[in-house]
Formats: sequence, structure tokens, C-alpha cells
Amino acid sequence: QVQLVESGGGLVQAGGSLRLSCAASGRTFSNYNMGWFRQAPGKEREFVARISRSGGSTYYADSVKGRFTISRDNAKNTVYLQMNNLKPEDTAVYYCAADRSNRGGYGTPQTYDYWGQGTQVTVSS
Repeated sequence: QVQLVESGGGLVQAGGSLRLSCAASGRTFSNYNMGWFRQAPGKEREFVARISRSGGSTYYADSVKGRFTISRDNAKNTVYLQMNNLKPEDTAVYYCAADRSNRGGYGTPQTYDYWGQGTQVTVSS
């Protein structure tokens, strides 16, 4: 069991930046692969980024590659999503998720065991 709480969302203009944080409970944060997903109104939940337990491997959706960076600080039980050059199409609720297993499918929501409540990101044009 792990509890996740996202923060850092808000309203920004196109071209701006935000950094999202996800704080995890417990003492075994480093056992989890972590991901960020987003969901816009009327759309499916969409993979954004993934980071391995130690932070050595990262994966990004094509739509955000080169603009977003996922990172983690295991000493602080926190994973981050730095979002630069934001676009209106990035508008969504952003969710942090934890995956304890080594199974494949990092881009599929069903792969993840625990989810945060989400934080709203709105990008205006």
C-alpha cells in the first residue's frame, strides 16, 4: 500500500512551465516504478511519463517528449514532472501512479497499483 498526493497544478499561458510533485507515503517508495498520466474531459486516460525505481530509466509519450521531464528523489519520497513549453492540448487532470511489479505495459493505466487524486493543469492560448 502506498498513498500518493499530487500538487503543483494551476493555470498557465501557452509556452509557460509548471512543475508537478507527487508525495508518497510509507518507507518503501524506492520499490515502485512511478508514472504520470493525464486525462482531459471526454478523453481516455493517457500515458505521459514513467521512471524506474532508481531513476535510471525514463519513458515519455511522443506528445510530451522534449518538453516534459520526469524525475524522482527517493530520499524525499517524491516524484516530479517538469513541464515546459506548455500547450493548450496539455490541459488535463494529471495523475501520479505507482507500479510495484516488473511486468510490462508501463504506458497502460491498468499496470499501476496506486493512484493519486489528480491535479488540474490548464493551459490557455
